[in-house]
Amino acid sequence: MGDLFEKREARAMLLTEEEPFDSDDHIFELKLDGIRCLLYLDPKAAMTDLRNKRNKHLNNTYPELSQLHKQALDKCIVDGELIVMDEGKPDFYEVQRRSLMMDSFKIELAAKMKPVIFVAYDLVYLKDEELIHKSLMERKKRLQETIKENEAISISRYIENKGIEFYETVANQDLEGVVAKRKDSIYYMGKRSKAWVKFKKMYDADFVIVGYVPSVLGGIKSLLLAVYDEAGKLVDQGHVSLGISKEDAKKIMKFAYINEMESPFEQDKFNDTEWFKPELVCIVEFMMRTKSGHLRQPVFKGLRQDKLVSECTLEQFN
Repeated sequence: MGDLFEKREARAMLLTEEEPFDSDDHIFELKLDGIRCLLYLDPKAAMTDLRNKRNKHLNNTYPELSQLHKQALDKCIVDGELIVMDEGKPDFYEVQRRSLMMDSFKIELAAKMKPVIFVAYDLVYLKDEELIHKSLMERKKRLQETIKENEAISISRYIENKGIEFYETVANQDLEGVVAKRKDSIYYMGKRSKAWVKFKKMYDADFVIVGYVPSVLGGIKSLLLAVYDEAGKLVDQGHVSLGISKEDAKKIMKFAYINEMESPFEQDKFNDTEWFKPELVCIVEFMMRTKSGHLRQPVFKGLRQDKLVSECTLEQFN
């Protein structure tokens, strides 16, 4: 029948959000501005299989990671983040740009010029054994024993007790945030749990793009955003204008041209909007979310290929 490794059925544990706190019961890790992935490694079979949260195979997109099985002592599944470093900090734009590349020549060039790094922070499976019911600290111990670091893979470091001080340091250095994890937490595959929480000076969330307002020059002035409620109905979340690159605008307009539809909202209060099928997902950064559900100071951070539209729900904000 096969197990979690053979079936490729692992799913990443998800985070909730809280204000920063101190705790003896938690560890505190740097929240990296990258793409969450699961890494299947089998050194005996000389096999590396990198998968995003949608379980899509990514080896062709990140060829510089194709030999990571050599860094594992045994067959395992590693949870972690893909990042590209620029001037000592993770650059989300670069790693996101790589995720959208299709041309093999451009991919090989990017792999040499701006290689990705896999940062490992959990071990879900080892030696034919699922570790999801083991404590976080036991999984961390086995991760250290199993993975040998090199220039392509590293293991996330953490501190204990002082979450607020760590968060303030991270915020002052203009990094993304901090993740607090209970030391005794099991691994809730594919589920959001308060055992893992993120502290962020800015929030981000995933939205379905349902339309755009054209600019006077024929480009995109702003994107109309939505998420699904508990009944599976799209709910208006306002719009975003800042941060939309020419490359993403071109992709969105091309998609819109062949996927037109009527407004998904009962009351169409938006003038001159080009509506299209709710199949594109994006990540947006914002200062806060108002009671009406709209975003303050939103900034578009890119299209997401690793997210399903069904994952863009109001639950993100609970």
